[in-house]
Amino acid sequence: MRFSKSIYFIFLFSFIFFTSCDTSEKISISGQIENAGNVKTVTFYEGERKLDSVFLSDNNRFQFERPASQPRLLTLKVGSRKYPLIVEPGKKIEFYTDMMSSDRNYSVGGSELSEKLKNFFPYQLRKQHVEDSLQNAFVEETFELSGNEVENKRAEFLGVLREHLSSYNQRAVEFADKNNDLAGFYVMSTLDPEMAEEELIAYADKIEGKFENNRFVNDFLKEIEKLKRLAVGQPAPDFKAHTPDNKMVGISDYKGTITLVDFWASWCGPCRKENPNIVAQYNKYKDKGFDVLGISLDDNPGSWLKAIDDDKLEWTQISDLKAWSSDLIDLYAITAIPTSFILDENGLIIAKNLRGNDLGDFLKAKFE
Repeated sequence: MRFSKSIYFIFLFSFIFFTSCDTSEKISISGQIENAGNVKTVTFYEGERKLDSVFLSDNNRFQFERPASQPRLLTLKVGSRKYPLIVEPGKKIEFYTDMMSSDRNYSVGGSELSEKLKNFFPYQLRKQHVEDSLQNAFVEETFELSGNEVENKRAEFLGVLREHLSSYNQRAVEFADKNNDLAGFYVMSTLDPEMAEEELIAYADKIEGKFENNRFVNDFLKEIEKLKRLAVGQPAPDFKAHTPDNKMVGISDYKGTITLVDFWASWCGPCRKENPNIVAQYNKYKDKGFDVLGISLDDNPGSWLKAIDDDKLEWTQISDLKAWSSDLIDLYAITAIPTSFILDENGLIIAKNLRGNDLGDFLKAKFE
């Protein structure tokens, strides 16, 4: 089950730099880890990159210093537990936690921005707990189910996840409204772009020009521009590619119909499991103004054609047979498949990534 496709967001937002008037050139973190047990080190990360590790002393204290001319967002890791810290040159941060604490409570002093993150930390923990619990339950409950049953169960679990994330998204927006600084930026960066598109676009508009010298905020704004380009209500980017019989077909050929643009591949298990549902919806509504355009990320024409035949896909299929090297990957910001867009009669995006019952319910509302 793919709950989100935000891999590039995880990397992009996990560390921050911004210009400071402080002329100090060192960041400093010291602290104590009570009841450390077998844990012997404290590790610091910038994003996914391990920055450094320091040993705990006999009394479970640690000290970390590093040259730096700008504030940075680090992740402090103790055992399997992670804590966000915004460190600033010239400010000495004091960190404390007790590994016996089941709620991962901790204290941090010397950094107002880090204290703000701490206030939001329980909501992040809750979000992670819900996501992990749902993922584990989904795997357990679908272990022996058929393809259609798995998709039905997936829709059920996604409904629960969306309900929880709606509450989390609202809290994040409220936090960012009250904290017009990098702490607010960090919290907004934890949102799933697939489930918080509107909130992220609105936030990007709000901070435009605020952190002009912050290259990671600038990267965020660039990513949101991509999100805007593919947001609901925007025209689908046009392109053309060849059908199996070498005809050129593109998005612009589908004006006048409600069209599902389906990115898939013969090697994609979830795509193949979803195909019977698309076939059923296509047969049900094709005479009422519904069409499908399949776009394959295959690079083997034989496998592509066999999958079309095996899955009885009667609608038009196109591909440049470049797989993940296709220009469409960037054009449609694809990070995983299946990915799909539903377009209205004018080629505007009206829905994204609907599968299983969600697709059926959407089309029923449109055509019945």
